[in-house]
Parts: sequence; C-alpha cells; structure tokens
Amino acid sequence: MKMIIKGRHMDVTPAIREYAEEKIGRIAKVLDSMIMSAEVELFTERNPSIENGQVAEVTVYTKGHVIRAKEASSDMYAAIDLVSDKLERQVKKYKTKIIDRHKVAPVLVPAEPLVPEKSDERVIVKTKILEVKPMSPEEAILQLELLGHDFFVFSSAETEEISVLYRRNDGDYGLIEPR
Repeated sequence: MKMIIKGRHMDVTPAIREYAEEKIGRIAKVLDSMIMSAEVELFTERNPSIENGQVAEVTVYTKGHVIRAKEASSDMYAAIDLVSDKLERQVKKYKTKIIDRHKVAPVLVPAEPLVPEKSDERVIVKTKILEVKPMSPEEAILQLELLGHDFFVFSSAETEEISVLYRRNDGDYGLIEPR
C-alpha cells in the first residue's frame, strides 16, 4: 500500500512518521489488496482556545470507494490512535458490506478553483468533477457515511437517473430523485 504522510504547517518528525505508518498500516491487513493508497495529514489547529488542537486526518482510497476519518486530541500520538481506531471500524464495516461486490473504481479528478470576481454576489469557488456510479440507495448511504459528507450524488441502479442522498437534521436520510 502506498502511504503519504504529510504535515500541514508543521514538520513531521521521523518518530511521528514511523508511528503513523505502523498504526495506519494495520488497516491494510484488514482489507488485504483492496487498499490502493492512503494519505495521512497531520496538523495543529492555530486557535489556542481549541483544547484538542492536534489533528490527524486519514483518507484511504480503495478499489471503488474512499474512506475518510478525522480525529483531534491534545497530543498528536493520541490523535493518530483515535483516527486509526475510527478508520479500522469504518474499514471493517466497509469490508462486511462491500467486499463481494465488484465495482469499477471512480476516476479522481482534482478540482480546479475558479478565480472569484470582486462582487457582492455569491460566486462558485470550487468545482468538482465526479464519476456517477450506478448503485442502490443502501450502497449510497454506506458511501455517504464512509466519506463523512452530508450529501452524495449517485445514479440509481433501478431508474438509471441521477439521485441525491442527503443527511437530514434529525439523523435520517433524504433522497432526491428526478421526475
């Protein structure tokens, strides 16, 4: 598994790098050859009033899905432990629900930010291009949870139409389908 460990506005010491490689490397054993790569980003919140300012964020790219976890603590090693445990739970859940399904991996295209014009109007500051895969609403819920987003765009396997799944304020899910 290819693993990239980087620090945002901080230097990653060899000891922290080795610790993160060891902890996140355990996840590779759970998914065997399903993991293509992992990115670990470590940073410190700049606001001194934030008690748990040491943050570890991990994104795992598998064949067909992206799994993301983020945790914070007062110590970077503890943050790595927390994010590793959270990621391991997500990966086990992913493996039990998806491992037998063979899907084509989406092509990840980096978003290009648009140059904002000076105006009082709202402007688009980021555009993302995504591959919309056919799947059931249950698969879309799983993908929404794994990504940690509030909404997910997918193609309904039944209707072959674009649908949007979103997380409601009450914790349930809503589904938007075209007519």
